[in-house]
Amino acid sequence: MTNRIQQHHRWLLVLLAGLWLTACAQSKPAGLIPSVRTFTDELGREVQVAFPPKRIISLAPSVTETLFALGLGDKVAGVTAYCDFPEAAKAKEQVGDTLNPNPERLISLKPDLVIITTASQLEKLARQLGELNIPVYVTNPRSIGEVLASIHKLGEVTGATVESQKLIVQMQTRIANVEVRTKAFPKPKVLYVLQTAPLITAGRNTFINDLIRLAGGESVTANETTDYPQLSRETAIARTPQVIVAPASHGTELVKEEDLRRDFAVTPAIKTNHIVRVNPDWVDRPGPRIVDGLEQLAKGLHPNK
Repeated sequence: MTNRIQQHHRWLLVLLAGLWLTACAQSKPAGLIPSVRTFTDELGREVQVAFPPKRIISLAPSVTETLFALGLGDKVAGVTAYCDFPEAAKAKEQVGDTLNPNPERLISLKPDLVIITTASQLEKLARQLGELNIPVYVTNPRSIGEVLASIHKLGEVTGATVESQKLIVQMQTRIANVEVRTKAFPKPKVLYVLQTAPLITAGRNTFINDLIRLAGGESVTANETTDYPQLSRETAIARTPQVIVAPASHGTELVKEEDLRRDFAVTPAIKTNHIVRVNPDWVDRPGPRIVDGLEQLAKGLHPNK
């Protein structure tokens, strides 16, 4: 009798446990309630994200390029007007630009994650979206090494860790190849000219200066603390650049060839006809294609090597 009572109790416990699990499953359907994870963005802010995010809005071209490179194009719900690569990004809904996003348009797309690359207007935007429980994650790379680290972090926050590691390895391999190839070459003194009137160049904490170093060159403005300092023509000439680098965009010169040849006629760069054009999207956007910019620059600095 005692054994039968014990068996009956065990049976009741199993039945009750089954009913409790069923009730839980009915109240919390699988797949409808995502887990929430906390990430620390690149400004040190804690960001809670429904993981993995399914509707992502990118407020920078570099972020958009990275998301597509990680195979997340189908999760990109909105982009900026400047997000023109890859081609599929042009078909995405636009929400303005990084500095002036349209909050109403952004909210209407019902994102569960917004990624931005600058702190500009962040406080206002974060407050608006925070009231609607829409997380804002900020990336802030300042060097090529930090670009790689940023891609790793984006992989983590989006659930694409494996893909981000593959991409990083590919980029690291190409960077190492450039460094090995140019290591034994003389390091020419390089002046990067963003515009000529007034003369705007690139300071120490810019991607172009990091790229010049990795490409086997020596930037004549590597010690300038301002990101994009304005120099007098006399100051630039006195630093005797051996190579002048200037951006070009879609076949249209942003800096005219005749201006460079006139303004810097006495420099070794012009005397040896060593002007290099680089794709600005490759050297200014902290995304996967920055390695394309490195390879293009290295070839330009060492054309016969």
